[in-house]
Amino acid sequence: LQRQGNIVAMTGDGVNDAPAVKSADIGVAMGITGTEVTKESASMILADDNFSTIVDAVREGRGIFDNIRKFLRYLLSSNMGEVFTVFGGVVFAGFLGITQPGSQSVTVPLLATQLLWINLLTDAAPALAMGVDPSTEDVMGRRPRTMNERVVNREMWGDVLFIGVIMAIVTLVGMDMHLAGGLFTDRSVGGSHEYQMVEARTMGFTILVFAQMFNALASRSHLQSAFKGLFSNRMLWGAIVVSVLLQLIVIYVPFLNTAFGTT
Repeated sequence: LQRQGNIVAMTGDGVNDAPAVKSADIGVAMGITGTEVTKESASMILADDNFSTIVDAVREGRGIFDNIRKFLRYLLSSNMGEVFTVFGGVVFAGFLGITQPGSQSVTVPLLATQLLWINLLTDAAPALAMGVDPSTEDVMGRRPRTMNERVVNREMWGDVLFIGVIMAIVTLVGMDMHLAGGLFTDRSVGGSHEYQMVEARTMGFTILVFAQMFNALASRSHLQSAFKGLFSNRMLWGAIVVSVLLQLIVIYVPFLNTAFGTT
């Protein structure tokens, strides 16, 4: 079976089973009736000697692997959104109106403190809540993964880059709409250019945070709709609510406006 490319599990309890249990991809020993030799050779020990526990273990393992992928998909795509936003904002600054009057230096679309704040909000609670996300309905209906399948495969990289680009576009468009001389605005935008820049950064900063909150919900599955089992992870929703409240505090508490360059 292994020569044919199958992943093999072998169960056993006696000394004579130990070589086969050790040679299998997943050796399963009986915890009650099994010998010490077999237990030492096994990858898994059934504490209750119940074969149905193997199914539960497979379900749990697949759920853990899925949650690792959700965690990575979310963090990588969110960070790509930040990278593409800064990169696009610098490269296309002239088109978007992200400039500093009378200066030839590059003006970054988001400040370092704002980017650190985004990472604090998104990399902490929402990402960690995905580690306890309940398994999807189809977790036991899929074919087993191949031995050489990567955790972050080509398909996931495609998703990560696509989501990152979309995040960057909506963020930069939101900023552009608050700047005179951009692609989507004319020269009639009110206020000094310095105030426009602060307002635009606040808009881009907030759009990026909210985009990443939506991304947290969408990253829970790459096959099912985000609306399926939308409220099944209460910890994730709690993390999203806390993150949104903290973002509103940074915008609406006056002394924090100075620290984070918001208005």
